[in-house]
Amino acid sequence: MKGKVLLKTALAVTATAVAGSLGTDPRSTWYQRLKKPSWQPPPQAFPLVWTPLYGLITYAGARAVSQTGPERSQAFKRALTANLLLNAAWPALFFRTRAPKLALAEIFVLNASNALLIRRTWPADRRAALALLPYAGWTVFATALNTAIARRNP
Repeated sequence: MKGKVLLKTALAVTATAVAGSLGTDPRSTWYQRLKKPSWQPPPQAFPLVWTPLYGLITYAGARAVSQTGPERSQAFKRALTANLLLNAAWPALFFRTRAPKLALAEIFVLNASNALLIRRTWPADRRAALALLPYAGWTVFATALNTAIARRNP
């Protein structure tokens, strides 16, 4: 893995994490009043989950870019950039616009982006593709949670 690639990937993922964090407000009155399922994790669980997931995205992204040729590398970079933009957008859609249904539609696109990212990564670097699986799994869980919230709060 190339150091410069790792640094650029880490900066992009960090920017995504910061944007997501700024867009999230679990202490807002609006969010506190939402009817949520009993299986929702407590708010403090989310940073504990996302921190290692962002580390895995950084690791996987840098490995995948380093392991592919220039043409595939550019395609992967575009796919990763789109994925990170979708990742950063969800908290703003859910918490800032207070639109669980809109956020749900967006997270379905994020899940498709995750699948595409894993599919693009698999041929070049299976270890990197496997490192993306927990991220994909967590967003599937987040989709179920978002669905439950949207259904309980028409």
